[in-house]
Amino acid sequence: MARLTKRRQADTKAIQHLWAAIEIIRNQKQIANIDRITKYMSRVHGMHPKETTRQLSLAVKDGLIVETLTVGCKGSKAGIEQEGYWLPGDEISIKKKNTNKQEMSTYLRFIVSRMKERKVNEGKYRSYEEFKADAQLLLHNTVIFYGADSEQADIARMLYKDTCHELDELQLCKNCFYLSNARPDNWFCYPCIPNHELVWAKMKGFGFWPAKVMQKEDNQVDVRFFGHHHQRAWIPSENIQDITVNIHRLHVKRSMGWKKACDELELHQRFLREGRFWKSKNEDRGEEEAESSISSTSNEQLKVTQEPRAKKGRRNQSVEPKKEEPEPETEAVSSSQEIPTMPQPIEKVSVSTQTKKLSASSPRMLHRSTQTTNDGVCQSMCHDKYTKIFNDFKDRMKSDHKRETERVVREALEKLRSEMEEEKRQAVNKAVANMQGEMDRKCKQVKEKCKEEFVEEIKKLATQHKQLISQTKKKQWCYNCEEEAMYHCCWNTSYCSIKCQQEHWHAEHKRTCRRKR
Repeated sequence: MARLTKRRQADTKAIQHLWAAIEIIRNQKQIANIDRITKYMSRVHGMHPKETTRQLSLAVKDGLIVETLTVGCKGSKAGIEQEGYWLPGDEISIKKKNTNKQEMSTYLRFIVSRMKERKVNEGKYRSYEEFKADAQLLLHNTVIFYGADSEQADIARMLYKDTCHELDELQLCKNCFYLSNARPDNWFCYPCIPNHELVWAKMKGFGFWPAKVMQKEDNQVDVRFFGHHHQRAWIPSENIQDITVNIHRLHVKRSMGWKKACDELELHQRFLREGRFWKSKNEDRGEEEAESSISSTSNEQLKVTQEPRAKKGRRNQSVEPKKEEPEPETEAVSSSQEIPTMPQPIEKVSVSTQTKKLSASSPRMLHRSTQTTNDGVCQSMCHDKYTKIFNDFKDRMKSDHKRETERVVREALEKLRSEMEEEKRQAVNKAVANMQGEMDRKCKQVKEKCKEEFVEEIKKLATQHKQLISQTKKKQWCYNCEEEAMYHCCWNTSYCSIKCQQEHWHAEHKRTCRRKR
């Protein structure tokens, strides 16, 4: 994809309104001229006529609206040319076309190549603004194609918002951005460049907690806490204390999570003291390039040592092809392949010996054999050196693979453990809910039964009380001691015994007695 240099100028929302205006005017069998469009936009959307004219001209420049000269065929403007606006052709043939598999594969390969984010993989972005501009262009095209109120436009807005947020985080601290996404072991403990300020931060409802300062704005501080989740929060500056403050002055509650956070803080401080920073893949690639440069330098040295020998053997043409063989041999060694290097020096000795038997004397032959032996020793030393480098690299790869395997297994175990705990918790909650429902049902039944028994008992007691009252009313009672009477005196006076009659008679009854004597 070529670098973007020109973009659309019209407002996307205004384009949607203009399309609707032109479509409505055309449906009324009228020419969509500038007067009708401005009246519609001012009446429906409250847009000023000048702004409508400007947006209409920009839409024509962008190719989103077609401008033509149309002759009126009715009304007062019949036969008069006037500017009319049309929607660009959007008719799509729905007729099924047969496409062979080869062509279809070619078309789909274009789609897949775009889905691979080729510009990112090839490193064509030169600034964050270019990447942000491509995301904004994607949002713009989505709104134009699907409409501002469509579901696709909402998804594109969310994507653009997330892209802007991630770019802000990347510009805030690239080390934190990389480590928080790569998530190596102890990723939060590695120091950044430059180092973050370490503080004690206190959220509302919690105690002081160790944290890194990400940024400061007015009276607020953006911090990221040490611990299991590494959460972010904006904290007022009055709730921030320097990391050097004594813990006893903070009055913190030393829970298990707080202790783990302090352990992570101590590991981070130890990495700071040791100057231990995270080593990315780019640095490893730089070391590999340095090693390859060392191997190429050794190859050049071997070529330099072999050039005089080629000059000495210029008398015989059959010796020259054999003297160019050490170059591919050293290249094979530099690529960390264990290939024996001794047979070729032996072969060179034999060739040089045969050549000297034909064309030179014995002292020159001794000199050639000694020089070839020295070259073989040099190549053997180079082979040992690069074999050692390869073995070290292989050991490092094994250790990295082992650490990665352990990390994956540990994460899988933690995930499995959390899932088991979640299932156990759900089973317990379900059992408790069932028991609670059963208890509520039993309690309701007992309450209803007790209520029925209580009502029956009340009715029974009321009946008994009524009967007792009736029996009591049918009896006569002693006027003096209120016991059941046996002796009748007068119309409302009776006595239980002669003693009570005499006491009451002498006291008052002799003056009021109505019994005829």
